[in-house]
Amino acid sequence: AAIEEGIVAGGGTALLRSRPEVESLAATLDGDEATGARIVASALSEPLRWIAINAGLEGGVTVRQVESESGSSGLNALSGSIEDLVKAGIIDPAKVTRSALQNA
Repeated sequence: AAIEEGIVAGGGTALLRSRPEVESLAATLDGDEATGARIVASALSEPLRWIAINAGLEGGVTVRQVESESGSSGLNALSGSIEDLVKAGIIDPAKVTRSALQNA
């Protein structure tokens, strides 16, 4: 999958970075579609939040820290630091991340 479409920052970072776009899309929809898009948008921070919690960190604080960063900066759960995840080798196949988001 990574060969086909490349890679993105792992650890839930790419999903979190997609949230503003999903929120923008939700604003253009009506009824149940808008509700569904808002639910998906709010769920996009959950993978990172739970990775942080499982690493012994405060999930909500970590999500806000990563939100304040840009690009491929995210949580390295092993070290507990916010860093460039692509450089650290913490990656996901872009195709898998895209497919998960499209199917949500």
